[in-house]
Amino acid sequence: MSASYELHGPVAVITLNNPPVNGLGHASRLAVAEGLERAQADAAVKAIVITGAGKAFSGGADIKEFGTPKALAEPNLLSLIRLVELCSKPVVAAIHSVCMGGGLELSLGCHYRVASAGANVALPEVKIGLLPGAGGTQRLPRVLGAETALNMIVSGDPVKSELLASLPGQKLFDKLIDGDLLAGAIAFATEVADKRPLPLVRELKVKHPNPDGYFQFARNTVGAMAKNFPAPLKCVDAVEASVKKKFEDGLAYERELFVGLMMTPECKALRHAFFAERAASKIADVPEDTPLRAINKVAIIGAGTMGGGIAMNFLSAGTPVVILEMKQDALDRGVATIRKNYEGQVKKGKLKPEKYEATMALLTTTLSYEAIGDADIVIEAVFEDMEVKKAVFEQLDKVMKPGAILASNTSTLDVNKIAAFTKRPQDVIGTHFFSPANVMKLLEVVRGEKTAKDVLATVMALGKKIKKTCVVSGVCDGFIGNRMIEQYSRQAGFLLEEGCTPAQVDKAVEKFGFAMGPFRMGDLAGNDVGWYIRKRRYVEKPNLRYSKTADLLCEMGRFGQKTGAGWYDYLPGKRDAIPSAVVEKMIEDHRKSAGITPRQISDDEIVHRLVFALVNEAARLLEEGIAQRASDIDMVYLTGYGFPLHRGGPMCYADTYGLYNVAQAMKRFAQNPNDDAEFWQPAPLLAQLVAEGKNFN
Repeated sequence: MSASYELHGPVAVITLNNPPVNGLGHASRLAVAEGLERAQADAAVKAIVITGAGKAFSGGADIKEFGTPKALAEPNLLSLIRLVELCSKPVVAAIHSVCMGGGLELSLGCHYRVASAGANVALPEVKIGLLPGAGGTQRLPRVLGAETALNMIVSGDPVKSELLASLPGQKLFDKLIDGDLLAGAIAFATEVADKRPLPLVRELKVKHPNPDGYFQFARNTVGAMAKNFPAPLKCVDAVEASVKKKFEDGLAYERELFVGLMMTPECKALRHAFFAERAASKIADVPEDTPLRAINKVAIIGAGTMGGGIAMNFLSAGTPVVILEMKQDALDRGVATIRKNYEGQVKKGKLKPEKYEATMALLTTTLSYEAIGDADIVIEAVFEDMEVKKAVFEQLDKVMKPGAILASNTSTLDVNKIAAFTKRPQDVIGTHFFSPANVMKLLEVVRGEKTAKDVLATVMALGKKIKKTCVVSGVCDGFIGNRMIEQYSRQAGFLLEEGCTPAQVDKAVEKFGFAMGPFRMGDLAGNDVGWYIRKRRYVEKPNLRYSKTADLLCEMGRFGQKTGAGWYDYLPGKRDAIPSAVVEKMIEDHRKSAGITPRQISDDEIVHRLVFALVNEAARLLEEGIAQRASDIDMVYLTGYGFPLHRGGPMCYADTYGLYNVAQAMKRFAQNPNDDAEFWQPAPLLAQLVAEGKNFN
């Protein structure tokens, strides 16, 4: 049942009932329309209340219908809102909890709106590259004023109902109701039952003292903030129409803009990311109702940068944490860093002092393994070396209580080998946090061969609790993200040998939309990290070729920002990357010694060699079953590696570019004499998709 119909004396109550957020799918729209007709036909009904069951009034469009004919099937949302407006009996929206997107647009079509405090009100369509398409850009300015409405529409962020109700001159809410919302809404509907004419938002005027000046200012501001996304500027155009055009003309203009945005690659990328984030939490062979293990206490091994950052995630979520270190001074440094990070939030007003104290009270420290044995999950964050991990997990196997989850924050090492150091491999899992762990959204959850399903389900749920985007990876060297980035980094090195400077490569990639190019990223992470991994590769994979430039850089002691010199030079206390004459000479000397004649390389070649290196390795990950789905790979790169959101991730970008074109580019790259021709053979899955005319997603 998508909506119920009940009589409360002379008031008909239509209750949306489409869990979890009462999405306005076709069945729901139809049920509301039928309820309105039924109430209209009943002489005993004097007024109508529309509300939502459970924990939402309505979250808007039903995401399951996105891109399907059902989304437009009559009554579509515009038709339903028109039906509400034309109702001869007063219709009252009783808003609570969540009122977003189409849900807010539906309420704006009602004659009256009452709300409970604490409701989150928003038009978030801009977050998926669209603007409100059912009158939101025309009606919201009429009840809140152009400036407040535009701020809400351009940001897409929720605003609390009580804040909106307190704005001077607002006409969004007719009443804020304390106590039982439904009872209050029925009482309000009874009061207004005989009032005529029925008020319509569409008949209100939007006034602004200087519309031309204001909207030009808004365009300048929004354009600077959203340079890669067309939707925010179109929101400005639509809201301006609410001021300058008649309502019906503004509504038609809004629809024209909406349809145009729907076809943009940016909108497709954002919608892809929206669905990809939700798909990532689903695991094919792990039922959603799998019983979870209780996690009431977390232990962290290591108080360094990663350990401290991981601890902050759990502390901020209200979970007690104990940190283990081998030496007291290391513990003291780690706790001091955590305090400093939280104190920074307090100074910026993001954290209340009393909340800070309560959060720090959840943290304890120890130098003894025996003191962590009662934790429900333990996460090691020690040096990335198998022998070090072995020593830690053998200790954990001895002291941790039965049923405790043993997690490794390894970024490349074999989780199955780590699990074999214990007598309980079913309880072992990889939790690869990204640095800084208290900031970065991505958490790669590495599923070992023997990891129990309830362990996997518990860690996925725990990741959600600490506000991470969790992506499941199988076991391989580097998992999803780092295995792919290795190929990206190899190509970056070859580009230097063939004629590029680090700055040229970084600028091309950053112009494409990456947050940071490969060489700036290396300097930030520490070039010695990659050097350590390459040394292992030279032993394990002697036939895998790398540019020597990165090793030569490290031999010079240029490890990046932490040493004040890497691919770039850095001034003391500053992070600005300054091109280095020393590095450029090192690269030139290396070319001469290797007999390489430099050539001019276009930005287009730079970008596509780097991005398609990611894509080809990702196709192999899919073939091997390391990644569940292509969209999971996109989530790894969007949330962990700074891939441009407006491109949708490497796999989405490859689909948009055309896989046939991707394969043709790889063939051209294979002909570069200094490149790795074998690597550029399209992965079998990619070749198969090209042959069948299909794509990754």
